[in-house]
Amino acid sequence: MLRKTRIIVASIIFVLITLLFLDFTGILHQWFGWLAKIQLIPAILALNFGIISFLLILTFAFGRLYCSVICPLGVFQDIISRIGKRSKKLPYSYSIAITWLRYLTLILFIVAIILGINTIYSVLDPYSAYGRIASGFFAPLYQLGNNLIADFSERINSYAFYTTEIWTKNFFVLGTAIATFITVFILAWRNGRTYCNTICPVGTILGLISKYSLFKPIINTANCNSCGVCARNCKASCIDSKNHKIDYSRCVTCMNCINKCSHNAIEYTFAYKKNEIPSLESVEANSTQVTTKDKSSRRNFFTIGAGLAATSILKAQEMKVDGGFVDLEDKISPDKETIIAPPGARSIRNLTKNCTACQLCVSVCPNHVLQPSSKLDRFMQPQMSFERGYCRPECTKCSEVCPTGAINLITTADKSAIQIGHAVWVKERCIVLRDEVSCNTCERKCPVNAIHMVLSDPNNPESLKTPIVNDERCIGCGACENLCPSRPLSAIYVEGHVMHRIV
Repeated sequence: MLRKTRIIVASIIFVLITLLFLDFTGILHQWFGWLAKIQLIPAILALNFGIISFLLILTFAFGRLYCSVICPLGVFQDIISRIGKRSKKLPYSYSIAITWLRYLTLILFIVAIILGINTIYSVLDPYSAYGRIASGFFAPLYQLGNNLIADFSERINSYAFYTTEIWTKNFFVLGTAIATFITVFILAWRNGRTYCNTICPVGTILGLISKYSLFKPIINTANCNSCGVCARNCKASCIDSKNHKIDYSRCVTCMNCINKCSHNAIEYTFAYKKNEIPSLESVEANSTQVTTKDKSSRRNFFTIGAGLAATSILKAQEMKVDGGFVDLEDKISPDKETIIAPPGARSIRNLTKNCTACQLCVSVCPNHVLQPSSKLDRFMQPQMSFERGYCRPECTKCSEVCPTGAINLITTADKSAIQIGHAVWVKERCIVLRDEVSCNTCERKCPVNAIHMVLSDPNNPESLKTPIVNDERCIGCGACENLCPSRPLSAIYVEGHVMHRIV
């Protein structure tokens, strides 16, 4: 019963967290966004002492339930290891803990957080690792399925679904997601929870506490005949059946051992109760008692088929033409001296220090403005780029979903007053001077009226007008850069501010 309850709860949490990364509408975040904020490392970086205390107390009371129920990467490994176990007669076996590697990784992780070396702690954080897999690898497949359903619905005059643009940010992002997926997949397929008990710093931290947890799986030596069934089904490889010992620092409280033992030799119980010496009669009764348990039902998993992608390809092609007649060249983001941090980040330093690169904000950005960085000093952290869209003043989704405080919660009124950068006009690229045509797109589209058109030649009232930027009013939303007709480089672009300002 305990195992089934754990599986049900873990499955629900895992599906909901996965959908947080896949849901491009942002609707689910209004109801289940808190699931991202109860992850341990984001809670530590956000200094959310309530969540931290809850998770530590939960571990002290019941062991590493966090790893087997709340952590999405842990549940993802369980799914992989369960599939891999089918082809193995003896799935797992007891192994000695690689203690030096566990604590060395933990020390490295702590030092990285203190020094603000985000590349290290964002790679090691299990929640962020799963976020990169879901956002970079699963999301395009999910969007493809959505577009196929939307196209079919449209053919039968139903508009319950709508198509979304399938766009992989860059090959670096996709490669990182695939590399993370392959690493976790191989480790889980071969040896279950190897990542959790040798590399994961969260597992090591909670393992230190779970040694002294109040409730644990306890081996009853009177009933145990050292058959090894428990050890062969322990994906944490922490049960030494010959010596009747369990390494509680590695046990993730999955209850597999209890479910598989046919002699009732393992029970999940209060760890500090007084041991009672069983009578000879009870030992003989227990030794002859045979319990027949139904084999645990195997969970069915959805497999993703390739499907027909022709419709999505055609839709993407349609977006590259102007009115279906003129081919449009893709925009290229210009080199900028300072990156642009999203509103609510306050500064580049705050974003770099607190972000774990989980990709949640990137997933919910409706205009594809937030993109993961390929720079090692900001590994996979979000930065703003306006080739695909601009940061609309009415949108605050990234601040609503960030679990670490790297992007603080803001209102739409706050956003309209936060200056994340300023627009810069490049005379040589402007089509007014280059092609001698009239254009005022940047002025018309600026939501804060920070751009005005003036005569290019003040002495000639018939001359074409060119833009000037009021740096005091510009908030750096990128509407001018995104909508500028000059290609591949816009004639006006946004330069970021190290520290955000209030206008």
